Parts: sequence; C-alpha cells; structure tokens
Amino acid sequence: MQVYESVLELSPNIADSEAFVGTGRAGRPRIVQVIPSLRVGGLEKVVVRLVAALGDGVDHVVVTPGRDGPLRAGFGPDVRVVPMGESHPPDKWNALRMAQLFRSLAPDIVHTRNWTCIDAVIGARLARVPVVIQGEHGRDALDPEGRNPVRRRVRRLLGPLVTEFVTVSRDLARWLVEDVGIPARKVSSICNGVDTERFRPGDRAAGRRALGVSPDAFVVGTVSRLDPVKDHVGLIRAFLDLEVTEGRPARLVIVGDGPMQRELEALVKELGAGERVRLCGERDDVPEVLRGLDLFVLPSVGEGISNAILEAMATGLPVVATRVGGNPELVADGVTGALVEARATPALSSAIARYVHDPALARRHGEAARARALREFSFARMLAGYRDLYRRSLERTTRP
Repeated sequence: MQVYESVLELSPNIADSEAFVGTGRAGRPRIVQVIPSLRVGGLEKVVVRLVAALGDGVDHVVVTPGRDGPLRAGFGPDVRVVPMGESHPPDKWNALRMAQLFRSLAPDIVHTRNWTCIDAVIGARLARVPVVIQGEHGRDALDPEGRNPVRRRVRRLLGPLVTEFVTVSRDLARWLVEDVGIPARKVSSICNGVDTERFRPGDRAAGRRALGVSPDAFVVGTVSRLDPVKDHVGLIRAFLDLEVTEGRPARLVIVGDGPMQRELEALVKELGAGERVRLCGERDDVPEVLRGLDLFVLPSVGEGISNAILEAMATGLPVVATRVGGNPELVADGVTGALVEARATPALSSAIARYVHDPALARRHGEAARARALREFSFARMLAGYRDLYRRSLERTTRP
C-alpha cells in the first residue's frame, strides 16, 4: 500500500502528462496484454483467442507478473511473451520493474487485468504509456464479493491513472461505480463470447466414451480450475445428497486441475464416492467432454463472466449456477437452467435432482441455452467490442 501512495504523491498529474507514443513492427499499434499467469484459466484463454483474432493488424506483447506456463504455446511464435516471475518473483517493486519493461517496449496501449496485475497500471504511467486499460474479469477466493477495503482503496487511488475500466459483466461495472467509486464515464462492459462452432451439440456417445461413463447414466459435470472460489467441495456434497431414481444412475465428473486437487481427491476417497464422482484432471478435449454431459453445474462463490457456462450453453446444456457475479446475466432461471444461492448445499442438490428426474426438462432448457448463446454471446460480438475499445483508445493517442 505504501508503494502505491508514494508513487501517487510523487506524480499527482501523471495521468495528464504528455506521453511518448510507441509503435510496433511495421508501424502497427503495439498493445501489451498483461495477464495474471500463463496457466490455463478462463481469463487467460480469452486473451489467447483475442490476440489471435485481432491478427496481423496489431503487434501484441503478452506480459505476466508470474512464471512461465503451458499457455505460452497458445499465443504462437509471432507473439512475444514475457513471464516476469522467471527472474523476479512479484514483490513491492513490481511496478517499477514493469515501468522499465514498458519503456523498452514503447506500447501505445497497456491492457492489464484483475487485482493480480494492478502494479502494471503504475508501471505503465511511469513509463508514459498513452493509454492504460484496466480489465475486471472477476474476483478470487480471498475477496469473492469485492469487499476488501484495501483493494477498493487502491483501485480508487489508481482511478485517475486509468484511461478506461472494462468489465466482463454489468455486475462488475456496478461494483466499480457504486462500491469502489470509479466515475461511471470511465467504465464500460464487454461480455465474453463463445465459439459457437467449436462448442455445439454433437456425438453424445463419443463424449461418454471420452469420459469413461455408462451411456445410460445421467451425467452431471463441471469444467473449471480447482480453486476454492469454485466450491467443488460443495458440489460433491450436494451431488452425493441426491436421491436418484432406481435404475437411473447419476455420475458427477469434474474436469480441471489446480490447488484443490489433492483435497478433492481425499474427500472423494473419504466419502467412498469413487464410483459416483470422477476427477478427470485437465483435458484438452473439452468440447467432446461437454457433449457427454446431461447437465452443467458451476457452484462458484464469486464470478465475473464464466467462460465455462458460455461453453456449456453453446453445447446445448442446461446450467445450474450460483446467483453470484455475472452468472444471472448468463443463466435465465427457469428457462435455460437454474440459479441458487452460493454455499447452499440443499438448494444446489434440489436443483440438480430436478433435472436428473426430468431429462425432458433438461433437453428443453439445453436447447434454449444454445439459442441464447447464438443470439447474445457470440465470439464475434465480443471481438467487435474489443476492436471498438482499441480503436477509441488509439484515437486518443493521435489527437493533437
């Protein structure tokens, strides 16, 4: 906190200072995308797709305060990736190291995301980057409702240094304005989009074979990082509380890895649920996995806009999700799925049971979910939003 305040005291007008405008290769605008990590996560995958879709018109550089990771390969050979944690673990001097990096890169725009990357806002302004965009994609398990007073104060103090805040949900936009105190004129929203061709209904039997589950079982599943904020423990307990109709077995599959892996494995073993609950680990065949499900469940205690929900909707699955963050903006309760309160195990169990006992309802809600994904949450719509954002931002750098 002292580092943030000292920078602000030394440079009170830094947001209004004349900035050096850099350009990338062949005169293209250079955008530095700052992401929390190079692990496989929802936010990070959005940036991979965005960078690829913007193509040769932009010179992208990807920076993370963390270490190298498997996602680096997703950006391709023509995108420079800088994992700063390889030489310096993130600490209180991270903003100054980022400033040095940004001076060497001379970007036109720095687009940083979430609390983990907040140092990049200071670093970009110290490096006199013309445009700084702060993206808010969701919250972590340490502050799922955005109530942490220190984090709110830091965001508010850094507000003058940010050209524009961009959120992935209306809920996050409301929170920035009403709770954090960011002026509404500096806040806009671009909802995540889904590739409705890659994620679409298909060969259910092949999906079952990929998961190793019986063709006649009702399969409940989730795909997400195994993080406390996703509340997989609550999901497992809610599923095991189901009263399943005799002759209609139900199975739960959890796809993903993360820090909760060992704890969840121990819980499944302790409850003797190995035949009913499968932990599948990280998979690279998620579209096929989703086609093998009958119901998708996301019991998070905090969310921005869930890519996993969008992918499930596009696949034609009904979705049971918690009424947190941007989930109500995606799931139409009683039309494309069901919404329940967070950490409400009995309510979650009842919502799942409704679909297990009524497969026809699951199919109707799944069809409605697919139609809504096509109509409102296409990747093309998201891409148009970011193109417009960067166009507006670059116009600022070229105005006399």
